Amino acid sequence: MTAATPASVPRLVVAAPSSGSGKTTVATGLMAALAARGLAVSPHKVGPDYIDPGYHALATGRTGRNLDAYLCGPELVEPLFLHGARGCDIAVIEGVMGLYDGAAGEGELASTAHVAKLLRAPVVLVVDASAQSRSVAALVHGFVSFDPDVRVGGVILNKVGSDRHEVMLREALDSVGVPVLGALRRAAPVETPSRHLGLVPVAERGAAAVDAVGAMAALVSDGCDLEGLVALARGAGGLSGAAWDAGEVLRSPPPPRLEKPRVAVAGGAAFTFSYAEHAELLAAAGAEVVVFDPLRDEELPEGTRGLVIGGGFPEVYVSELSANEGLRKSVAELARGGAPVAAECAGLLYLGRELDGLPMCGVLDASARMSGRLTLGYRDCVALTDSPLAVAGTRMRGHEFHRTVVEPGAGATPAWGMRTPQRRVEGFVEGGVHASYLHTHWAAEPSVARRFVERCRAS
Repeated sequence: MTAATPASVPRLVVAAPSSGSGKTTVATGLMAALAARGLAVSPHKVGPDYIDPGYHALATGRTGRNLDAYLCGPELVEPLFLHGARGCDIAVIEGVMGLYDGAAGEGELASTAHVAKLLRAPVVLVVDASAQSRSVAALVHGFVSFDPDVRVGGVILNKVGSDRHEVMLREALDSVGVPVLGALRRAAPVETPSRHLGLVPVAERGAAAVDAVGAMAALVSDGCDLEGLVALARGAGGLSGAAWDAGEVLRSPPPPRLEKPRVAVAGGAAFTFSYAEHAELLAAAGAEVVVFDPLRDEELPEGTRGLVIGGGFPEVYVSELSANEGLRKSVAELARGGAPVAAECAGLLYLGRELDGLPMCGVLDASARMSGRLTLGYRDCVALTDSPLAVAGTRMRGHEFHRTVVEPGAGATPAWGMRTPQRRVEGFVEGGVHASYLHTHWAAEPSVARRFVERCRAS
């Protein structure tokens, strides 16, 4: 197949009636199966999830990208999709939660159905058939008819118990008029371990993740009609918009004579949560982006002028992070010297005095600990004070997802004022440091990248 232009790339959305139905297994397996047949596959994930895109990247050899109509706004879904789909033969988009589940209290906003409509993409519904037979027809009929603007073009039956069970399911679905494009048996090798915030990321599993993706590809190849799925994707309508481009959205690239300040971005197994567009925006704003691993590197990269520490699982690696005293001191010296530091969630925990009783970087007068309570959801917020990321009054949307609690010291200056779901303040601004639990998507407000790099030049 000759690579299509981004606007005409074949595409489909893998959705489900609810979480736990098998979307990730089917989407990742389909991506890997198509890539194994020589297709350039563009992988995407609806919503703010950081972990699934890691498996998508392993399956396709391309960066997994998120499409979030809440964080970025509906108007950016198509441009960001076209950006990721450049040079690809086909795109596979994994949904989030149930097909019609969106941001709380916001109707269809940010749901899989919403993104499918924005991209004019057909939907493949993955149904957990393990505890039903003829009832599957009523279930699928409901999802097909609920919103006529959502085109459910096929069904994949997951966790089918036997050949007889499959026959019963297929006979029931004959009455609905939606083709069955796959029937998958229960398969232990494709199961991916989970913990308190979801699946264990690819970066932590090494060869086991490679084996799991291979098993997903084999399962989908053996149990699905790949030709039928590709044909469905080819039936997607054309898109008329332009692809997102980091340089173009910044509109004023720095003159070549300006220095390229080095911005160090945390990576490795403890800090796996980041959106690819952040690094692309930093580079477009004139920074030299380098990645370091707080578990392994004993000091920051030489010449670092700014620091970005995203999300991840520092609570899992707290002993190793604490033991790397050299890097902790290096981070503290940079921050106390006034260099710009942007930290989200895991980065916030790393910059505090301690996490679960073990010393961290001590940049912020705050202690953190694990709790039994999950804090989860979209947030609408406003910057309360000037920082390396934003001027006071800047509106942004973010997402919280953590099981930790931060106890700030007296006199802390908060970063954000929350507007939804309830009014409260959150995060820290201290010197050149902006640290918060909020995960944000900088494509929604590219000026934060420009401002951050300008502060790095001035530091």
